Amino acid sequence: MEDTKLEKNCENIFNNKLNQKTTNKYKEYLFATMGSGDRGPKTTEDRCASVEPTGLRKCLVDNAMLVVTLIGVIAGVTIGFGLRPYHLGPDMLMVISYPGEIFMRLLKLMILPLIIASLIAGSASLNAKMSGKIAVRTLLYFILTSLFNAFLGILLAVLIHPGKPELRDQTNGVPDKRDHSILDSFFDIGRNIFPDNIVQATFQQSHTVYRPAPLFDSNITGNDTVPVLVRVVSERAGTNTLGLVFFCLVFGSVLGSLGPKGQVVINFFQAIFEVTMKMVTAVMWFTPVGVSSIIAGKILGVSNVVQMLSQLAWFIMTVTIGVFLYQLVIMQLIYFVFLRRNPYKFYFGLSHAMLTAAATASAAAALPVTFRSMEGRLKIDPRITRFVLPIGCNINMDGTALFLSVSSLFICQMNDMDLGFPQYAAVLLSATAASLSSASVPSAAMVLLLVVLATVDAPTHDVSLLFAVDWLVDRIRTTNNMLGDCYAAAVVEHLSKKELMACDSALTEPTESNGLLQTSNTEVDLEIITSGNKSIASDDVIIDMHLRKNSTASNKA
Repeated sequence: MEDTKLEKNCENIFNNKLNQKTTNKYKEYLFATMGSGDRGPKTTEDRCASVEPTGLRKCLVDNAMLVVTLIGVIAGVTIGFGLRPYHLGPDMLMVISYPGEIFMRLLKLMILPLIIASLIAGSASLNAKMSGKIAVRTLLYFILTSLFNAFLGILLAVLIHPGKPELRDQTNGVPDKRDHSILDSFFDIGRNIFPDNIVQATFQQSHTVYRPAPLFDSNITGNDTVPVLVRVVSERAGTNTLGLVFFCLVFGSVLGSLGPKGQVVINFFQAIFEVTMKMVTAVMWFTPVGVSSIIAGKILGVSNVVQMLSQLAWFIMTVTIGVFLYQLVIMQLIYFVFLRRNPYKFYFGLSHAMLTAAATASAAAALPVTFRSMEGRLKIDPRITRFVLPIGCNINMDGTALFLSVSSLFICQMNDMDLGFPQYAAVLLSATAASLSSASVPSAAMVLLLVVLATVDAPTHDVSLLFAVDWLVDRIRTTNNMLGDCYAAAVVEHLSKKELMACDSALTEPTESNGLLQTSNTEVDLEIITSGNKSIASDDVIIDMHLRKNSTASNKA
């Protein structure tokens, strides 16, 4: 009896000791997993740690770049209007505008490596079938939104009627050139999508021009008073982004289909993208100086701001109403209908990118900032942003489509032209098509306006009146162009969620090697591995287990 009691007491003591050791080891594992923030009362070391900012201070820290950019905008407007009474000379204007010029050059310097690296890495991370689906959804979204903006511009121009015949007396007479056609624009798009030299596409693009026919041409008529113009395809300075986008999409899709053999090249372009984004982060701290310099230089460069605004106040108001109506109402409804989330939270998350786009008047120049906002705070899938944003900044021009339709009707109203349904339909389609072929550079829409006017046989010499206010209207409509790309990425990501999840699951599927199922799990079944690669399972417990077995066997013997 005494031996049995002694054995039970020893066994109870051993079990208590074993449970205590096991509990302590699992506590150590839980602490290693949860971190110091979940261990109960803070130690002296924890008390000395830095305290996270809260309230207004936290808001300012999180939005530091937005705050400094806004300060730059306010400073630029203040400097511009403050120095106007002094009538500064051209040399002083150049000095004031010089920091802004350097800032624009730095941003444009990042565009080409960003587009190439992001498109190749983004399309390579998706299979060819998925890339095709995402491309179709993206292009369909761009075409429909551009078409709607052109319709909105026509509707507002008819309702507000900004064009007044008395404004014709204030225009400068320029030759009425009708050497543009919508057919040429369509063919130029095709020529630029399929460049014959990819290196040349980085600094030149194809376009159609009309030149006088040579004297020995047999098609020349005998009438010497009317010069005969022939269509010639030539090259002009400027990056052919459409050709680069097409080449990078095809290159990335084929690269992704190579499997492990192409992974080195994919990693190379991903590294280029990350390095470029780090360089962009450094350039962004130059934003306040650059933005204030650009705005101040533009304000000081206009001869008479008050007279210009008073003459074209109705035109500026029509474009502004259309831009903000689409931004604050239509675009938010699209986001809410597809994603069922608060759209204004997404909208305000793009404030910094909007200010940069408005200051530089270029969605392409704001592309580096847009990438940081979309992949950082808004957490949009990088595979989608790197696929949609580079395409959008070259194709999707919602604000430009609205501007072209309003401008076309404005000039028709100035000339007392009566337009019917066929003319409105022609403006709608030509404005949409012209916006898709617009370059993402400042004032590119003014050239395309000539194409739209030619479709309704409107005089083009009145376009010179709009050049006086294009520096202001261009900044207003560029925000629509940039936001359209971002909202397209959010909608396409939501519509492509199943394909993205399937792609993720395909990457994490176990593979069979030598008849054994291999997984990516590095933990063993009997031991729990900590971040320091140390086993939580104790050797002492194993020894105790053997001792227990030996003692039990000896007692039975």
